[in-house]
Amino acid sequence: MTNQAMLSSESYSALLEQALTFMHEGDDFLVVSHVQPDGDAISSTVVVGWLLTKLGKRFTLINEGEVPSRLQFLTLTDTIINYSKSQLNRKFNRVIAVDCADFRRIGEVASCFSEGYQLLNIDHHPTNDAFGVHNIIHPEAAATVEILFDLLRHAGITPDEPAATAIYTGLLTDTGGFRYSNTTSHVMEMASELLKLGVNGHWIADYLLERMTMPQLKLLQLGLSRLTFSEDNRIGWLYIEANDLAHTGAAPEDLEGLVNYARNVDGVEVGMLFKELKNGHVKVSLRSAGLVDVAAIAQSFGGGGHVRAAGCKHDGPLEQSMLQLVEAVRKTLSGLIQD
Repeated sequence: MTNQAMLSSESYSALLEQALTFMHEGDDFLVVSHVQPDGDAISSTVVVGWLLTKLGKRFTLINEGEVPSRLQFLTLTDTIINYSKSQLNRKFNRVIAVDCADFRRIGEVASCFSEGYQLLNIDHHPTNDAFGVHNIIHPEAAATVEILFDLLRHAGITPDEPAATAIYTGLLTDTGGFRYSNTTSHVMEMASELLKLGVNGHWIADYLLERMTMPQLKLLQLGLSRLTFSEDNRIGWLYIEANDLAHTGAAPEDLEGLVNYARNVDGVEVGMLFKELKNGHVKVSLRSAGLVDVAAIAQSFGGGGHVRAAGCKHDGPLEQSMLQLVEAVRKTLSGLIQD
């Protein structure tokens, strides 16, 4: 099921109240985001942890994957368990999933759920299939932290500076530094309030969006050397092979934003980044200039996301993945142009 309907203020308030009730009535929560977490996923995880602390609840923060090094300045990130390295020998009955577009994105952490578990699903992806017992799915939100900001406001709780910094970070990263079309007036109002609470917005923007490590630069050079365009220059794509990270010394987080170099070329409607995984599968990131709904294309390959930003995994091999995805985008573009 795709949840694309806009929420009325009344129904949204009711969902926020359900979430608070879920937290108040339970205890000993497992909080998880999606595999290979990004800025919004990590920020949302620690904000939920902070809120549960305020409510006097016990909780465990976990994820399948490392916390990106550049996000480790955020509160509570040192307590997030990397399930791929430290598995738990217990089950949880109360689960809060944040920023997970579908249940598969939780990954192997799902093995920590007890039989008959209760799950609160908080997300902003329009392709979310409402896999929780309680679901706050707000496709109009720029980031999952926007929903959590509204949840805190609904609860009458003001975030302290560390929590405000986490919310601001999630907003900043999921709006591309407040440049993407999801930068609404509500987002800017939130940012203003968060800055008033002591967030150092200039430092966060410089640290997350401007600075680049030497390995990251080498990976960028390698990716750009492989940048390819369709005959009409409306589709651009680049790829990273499985051994490229090791050869350049780069980390998986250094791939973030690389797809934009294909999309940002004038005239390109869809940009794609193909990341070959060591298991032979290929992770595909898609970005649209606005004409093409890349979430629909990603869904056809078992993925999902947003109209302008989506992703999926392909069985591979790399060359075959590129051929099939490029052809799918080409057909979509052709249909739109004919219409």
